[in-house]
Amino acid sequence: MIVKNIVVFVLLLYVFTLVQYVEKADGSMLATNGSSFDQQLLHLLANKKLSGAISGISIRKAVTGEVIYERGGDIRLRPASNMKLLTAAAALETLGQNYVFTTELYIDGVINGDVLTGNLYIKGKGDPTLLQSDLDTLATMIKNKGIKTIVGDVIGDDSWYDHERYSADMIWSDESEYYGAAISALTIAPNQDYDSATVIVDVAPGMNVGEGTTVEVKPHTDYLKIVNLAKTVSADGKKELKIIREHRSNTITITGTIPVKSSRMRQWVALWEPTVYTTHVFKNALLAQGIQQVGIVKAGKVPNQAKRLATHDSMPLAQLLIPFMKLSNNAHAEHLVKEMGKVIYDEGSWGTGLKVIESTAQSLGMNTASLKLRDGSGISQINLISANELTKLLYAVQDKGWYPAFVHSLPVAGASDRFVGGTLRNRMKNTFASGNVQAKTGTLTATSALSGYVTTKSGERFIFSILFNNFVDGDSITKIQDDIVILLADQE
Repeated sequence: MIVKNIVVFVLLLYVFTLVQYVEKADGSMLATNGSSFDQQLLHLLANKKLSGAISGISIRKAVTGEVIYERGGDIRLRPASNMKLLTAAAALETLGQNYVFTTELYIDGVINGDVLTGNLYIKGKGDPTLLQSDLDTLATMIKNKGIKTIVGDVIGDDSWYDHERYSADMIWSDESEYYGAAISALTIAPNQDYDSATVIVDVAPGMNVGEGTTVEVKPHTDYLKIVNLAKTVSADGKKELKIIREHRSNTITITGTIPVKSSRMRQWVALWEPTVYTTHVFKNALLAQGIQQVGIVKAGKVPNQAKRLATHDSMPLAQLLIPFMKLSNNAHAEHLVKEMGKVIYDEGSWGTGLKVIESTAQSLGMNTASLKLRDGSGISQINLISANELTKLLYAVQDKGWYPAFVHSLPVAGASDRFVGGTLRNRMKNTFASGNVQAKTGTLTATSALSGYVTTKSGERFIFSILFNNFVDGDSITKIQDDIVILLADQE
């Protein structure tokens, strides 16, 4: 009788398991009771846009970490900017949410009256949010020391990091794009989007047809050379402008046409050798304070005997994460990689920084043997992470003291404010997911990623990661991701 009861129990358990989990022919595993949710999800994934593509999907319960659905969840795929989830987590864990970057001023000469006889150094220590206004503040500090003349050079020191400006897999055509900007420990951003090592180029039409265009560069120095070949055409003409920086130079050439009385065209252009450029901007800040300089502007290193005069601190890391993650700022990611390497290994390089990220990932329960990490931003086509590992990360970080800063930095679906909605501000509007989903986007050629958190109508919270690789037609790919998340959000 006992044996019979055991057999019955085992059979009942087996049947129960089959009801709870249906293993699909494509290898997915779905928690199901034959609900409409299951069928709708399978319908979304049958979209012809995904034909021939590779999908990696993982959905977990936020409270327990239990995987309730996966499809290709362990397949290593290109994460694009979902790589920033690892970088942000590692930075918070390694540096701390109150960490600040510093910029320092040194002199190696003597001050007699109002004259500094010797060199003035500006040493960058990795701040990717340094603005012209910050350099103005530093110049004011020099003025407040009573210095009116510098008989010597103004020297920019970027030795806090190594001199590798571009990550290993950066392609040549991205070099002048804002998202492919060079990485230097001494750099400057043109506005409060904090796209470091870039300038903003505004091109406006002339007053009359046939005239040249008006060009404004922010911030501008003589270190930049502008070649303006663009022309103003009639009101019914075409707005076809090209703004290109020449390779290995800071010559920016503008060609094409813009209709008279039309709106301006604005473009961010990444610089060549941002260290010297930043030092030139600093010299202009000195001149604006009435401080004259007899000497040259160049890159160099602060000598051991130099005296520190002033420092400037960046915003804390928790605040920096907002433009970094909301706007998916690649340069911020790479600065954080090098900063972690500098802090832990006293070497500000990609190699040391990626070691820190890998170590942090392991401490958070990720299987690092399954990861391929090449940079901090995700711009490399060689980065490889699975959807299951990303949801594992998003589950583990919930127990960290810095988690509120981490989740607050994620874009919020449908929120129109750029520093709230970020890269999700125009997605999932007018759905239950709007204002609810907090997730990181990721986009490369033939790659789209979305990973984060969603709360259902019933109040249950889920963690998800949706990775699509190797699709040919990119139209509507993000809509498939959005529809999956909306489906989750709509669950009663």
